[in-house]
Amino acid sequence: MRVDLFDFELPQDRIALRPVRPRDAARMLLVRGAQAPFEDRGVRDLPDLLEPGDVLVFNDTRVIPAQLEGRRAKGEARIGATLHKRMDLRRWQAFVRNAKRIKVQDQLVFGGGVTAIAEERHADGSITLFFEGEEPVEVLLDRAGTMPLPPYIAQKRGVDEQDITDYQTMFAREDGAVAAPTASLHFTQKLIDAIDAKGIKRETLTLHVGAGTFLPVKADDTDDHAMHSEFGRITQATADRLNQAREAGGRIVAVGTTALRLLESAGDANGKIREFAGDTDIFITPGYTFNGVDGLMTNFHLPKSTLMMLVSALMGRERMMAAYAHAIANNYRFYSYGDSSLLLP
Repeated sequence: MRVDLFDFELPQDRIALRPVRPRDAARMLLVRGAQAPFEDRGVRDLPDLLEPGDVLVFNDTRVIPAQLEGRRAKGEARIGATLHKRMDLRRWQAFVRNAKRIKVQDQLVFGGGVTAIAEERHADGSITLFFEGEEPVEVLLDRAGTMPLPPYIAQKRGVDEQDITDYQTMFAREDGAVAAPTASLHFTQKLIDAIDAKGIKRETLTLHVGAGTFLPVKADDTDDHAMHSEFGRITQATADRLNQAREAGGRIVAVGTTALRLLESAGDANGKIREFAGDTDIFITPGYTFNGVDGLMTNFHLPKSTLMMLVSALMGRERMMAAYAHAIANNYRFYSYGDSSLLLP
């Protein structure tokens, strides 16, 4: 499909630069099947919009301080690195600003005395960084790195101490993401208590979101776009509980596109969720048949992005373009720190 079919105009003042407080005070647009009117609701209405036995599936990945600023050890060339995907205990694949100034085997110097060797260039322009020393890379990143906010926020106001907590979900447990599963940013303990009281079930999985989620689609046609892979895990016990809930008539509602992508990677043609541990580069566009989910809670996405294509696959392109037009006309806040939507086909 043509990528420009997923384009729309968004006023710059609709891009949220901070989350609302408390987190569950965000607005939520309810989008049902093609004939139902759009409903302007709030995230706190979520328990009333689901049924006992439905399952909300959260991503428990934790964002690491994956943004690094530094220079070449030989010379003064300034560089910036955004870690993308862990390769082993000491190696990360990274997108590097000013990468043309770097040669393979160059030593790079970051803050806090952290150094890395540029080991290999990849076809997508990224570079493998080998972090030197004996300390775990997590310790080095805590010393030298900053929270990797999306460019549309970082370039407008920078990153500060408040983002350390704002850009982390209450479910964050497994270190490894370089972007937050932002649909989960709306949840508070009070909202979770209301969900539990309604008899709505909860499950978690892990998908370590990579920096590729921020990359624009440069191809003119979706067939020519290559997705970056990300590591994900669903345990057998979680898969069993999800399958049992579905067999009992419950719906599986992914909280965020990251959870949805992993559930679809683990789902088979019969609607069964399988145990999963490995990389996924699933790219969901209109025409895709969903097997792992029955609904999605998600924020509002960038024009011509892979995530705009994903929600269009779930609800229909024209339906989602109309929903986004409604959201813009009614002053919804967009992107990572913005408002939410609940999509129930």
